[in-house]
Amino acid sequence: MSKVQWKGSTLLGPVPPALVSCGTLEKPNALTVAWTGIINSQPPKTYISLRPQRHSYGIIRQSGEFVINLPTEQLVRAVDWCGVKSGRDVDKFAAMHLTAAPVPGFACPMVGQSPLCLACRVTDVIPLGSHEMFLADIVSVFADEALLDDAGKLHLERAGLAAYAHGAYYSLGRQLGTFGFSVRRKKGRGK
Repeated sequence: MSKVQWKGSTLLGPVPPALVSCGTLEKPNALTVAWTGIINSQPPKTYISLRPQRHSYGIIRQSGEFVINLPTEQLVRAVDWCGVKSGRDVDKFAAMHLTAAPVPGFACPMVGQSPLCLACRVTDVIPLGSHEMFLADIVSVFADEALLDDAGKLHLERAGLAAYAHGAYYSLGRQLGTFGFSVRRKKGRGK
């Protein structure tokens, strides 16, 4: 297959269009972030990258905490809206009818409508150029009980999570396999 070469860019996807909450329960704020991911297992660490000009940058820089709220298909309109509006000008939680839910041990809220929320505490801020990266420990994970089976196993396929790639939002499709399926022995075969 032939390929066309372009200059380096941010074309990597899909990624979660994360709805990041910050501020306080009394004055919550939310922003949409595509630049996020997992960077370490033990301790569990993540990051978000923000432009210093963003309203939420100062809030997170001062408080040292934020929550990554993974959005569902139903939250995509709010995710997009929170990505183009500024918390300097509007109460995003009120405008999008989002629920600011308390996070034990944190001043900032999580988004109550999000099925999966990662409460994060900043450990480092790294200037990168256009953005600064907030490295953070994932202190707690909150999952909707409806996503758990009777044995307590998490079933993310029940969440209806959304993805973002190259300027467009998508619903996640069908499962193609599970980790290690390519090398797993088929049942009924001996050694």
